[in-house]
Amino acid sequence: MANTVLNQAIAHNHEQGHEDAGSMRMFGFWVYLMTDCILFATLFASYAVLRNSVAGGPSTVDIFELPYVLAETLLLLLSSITYGYAMLAMNRGVPRQVIRWLVLTFMLGLAFVGMEINEFHHLIEQGYGPDRSGFLSAFFTLVATHGIHVAVGLIWMAVLMCQVSTRGITSATTTRLSCLSLFWHFLDVVWICVFTVVYLLGVA
Repeated sequence: MANTVLNQAIAHNHEQGHEDAGSMRMFGFWVYLMTDCILFATLFASYAVLRNSVAGGPSTVDIFELPYVLAETLLLLLSSITYGYAMLAMNRGVPRQVIRWLVLTFMLGLAFVGMEINEFHHLIEQGYGPDRSGFLSAFFTLVATHGIHVAVGLIWMAVLMCQVSTRGITSATTTRLSCLSLFWHFLDVVWICVFTVVYLLGVA
């Protein structure tokens, strides 16, 4: 009887330790997101200052194709929804559904990155690279920084899919999926700001 109680106490303490570690990781990730907010705020401020510094080159109206960017935006918004379904499957404890929704999210995110690279390639081919003017430098820096974040999120997502498929839904994978959820939705919010400030106001 005493051994049973002791084993239960040890198991409880072990589980509590995992929960505390997970909470600390989540807190640390929130701190990271706050620093990322500062980074993007700085890039938005730089873009606002340099927006009209075209140096005789193209302006926002000349290079932005709103329907194309709207398609990019819909892809990223949809990927946020599918990731939400992955989190619901995680809470239900169904690893296969988690992986299926993550695969769909990954494909949508990859399509977004592909469209962004294609947009950059098209602009550079026309001679509208980041070295053309202050406006283009700020534009490429802001949008590419967001794109790099999405690419990092995709790598992270691929690693988590492997972990969930091999280890199942554990306290560690749950914490990692939750952190990636925060990161992915954060990138969604940043892109909405990019779409509004850069593209919508650019063609207005």
